[in-house]
Amino acid sequence: MAEDETEHPPTADPPTNGPPADTPPEDAPPDGPERPRRRRRWLMITAGVVAFLLVAGGVLLWIAYRKLDGNIRTDATTDRLLAKLEAERPSRSAGARGAENILLIGSDDRSGTNGAYGGQPGTQRSDTTILLHLSADRRHATAVSVPRDVMVSVPACERPDGTHSKPGLMQFNWAFETGGPACSIRTVEQLSGIRIDHYLILDFSGFKTMVDAIGGVEVCVPQPIHDKDAKLDLPAGRHTLHGEQALGYVRARESLGDGSDTQRMGRQQQFLAALIRKVESQGVLLNPARLWPVLDAATSSIQADGGLSSLGALYDLTQDLRGIPSADVVFLTAPRRPYRYDSDRDEFVQPQTTQLFTALRDDRPVAVRPPGPTPSAGPSAGPGAGPSASPSATPSAGSAEAAFAAASPSAGASPTFEGRTADVDACAQH
Repeated sequence: MAEDETEHPPTADPPTNGPPADTPPEDAPPDGPERPRRRRRWLMITAGVVAFLLVAGGVLLWIAYRKLDGNIRTDATTDRLLAKLEAERPSRSAGARGAENILLIGSDDRSGTNGAYGGQPGTQRSDTTILLHLSADRRHATAVSVPRDVMVSVPACERPDGTHSKPGLMQFNWAFETGGPACSIRTVEQLSGIRIDHYLILDFSGFKTMVDAIGGVEVCVPQPIHDKDAKLDLPAGRHTLHGEQALGYVRARESLGDGSDTQRMGRQQQFLAALIRKVESQGVLLNPARLWPVLDAATSSIQADGGLSSLGALYDLTQDLRGIPSADVVFLTAPRRPYRYDSDRDEFVQPQTTQLFTALRDDRPVAVRPPGPTPSAGPSAGPGAGPSASPSATPSAGSAEAAFAAASPSAGASPTFEGRTADVDACAQH
């Protein structure tokens, strides 16, 4: 047989479809190291995103903190003037260590945007003054309104420009105009024997901004109000007041009630109590979206002493107040009556006023009863009830501590004063 006729085994043709013979099937798992590499890559990307968000959030918080902290104005001039008179200021009583006394001053400054409220441009008086006492255990707070028209002995004060005012018997709010915040603080310390630890000054524009920031405050109007000067035109009933109306409501005097400053202070106290209830009930402090405008408005509206003019210090103060039950936040007005020589002015009722300030000085709680008919011997009784002292009998700078030491706790507990607590909704009574 010839060679080309020799039989050979058939040759297999290469496959026309499918992967090469040495390629693994499609559903075969990838090589071992590939999956860990992908996992590491995704972990690195996730970690990078988280790190970026943390850094960005930290930067935003830092910017926000700097913004709010920078809003607060420090009254270094008043701090300097008070430091020069340190030896003349009251000392803290042994029973009041840890307590704090803060003077809240509502200034009727007519400069800048406040010029729209009339009066002489650039002039200012203390339109509202409240002595806020925080107990050492932070379980009680007492806010005492000092009548602006009460006649008191105002000491000689050094003004911010270096000149000095003369001492004299005058309306309390003139102390602010005569010598600025330092003079108001010295006057309160002299008439009360209480050491003022901090102070905050709020003007008209700042008050309006803060009220708007929380969405207004509800008040109850027992009778219609038509007051062109206060820009108020309200029917009787419940109303939520915003900036301009709220300011008019707390400042109006002649057209509401009997036209007295005492009733105006009562409305201010009710308004502050309603404001506190709204902040607590609406969860403002726990809602960043609602808290930011409130903080921005508050810090932009105040001027404070060096010890209270930082966001951290104000936060600590807010936490102290937040921890006090509203039933233990007391509002009242220092006992007053018409001044015997001028019924358009006031004078303090004694001995009740001294008993009130002594209780605060010694860090004792103050009891209050709802406004209403005054008992014949109550702290707000008329001129014939109990011993009284003319304004000239107010303790002088050198005798304040001795005078208040005479009204010691051994004389018995403080009487019950006409006032209110922050948990009482005035609207619920109508």
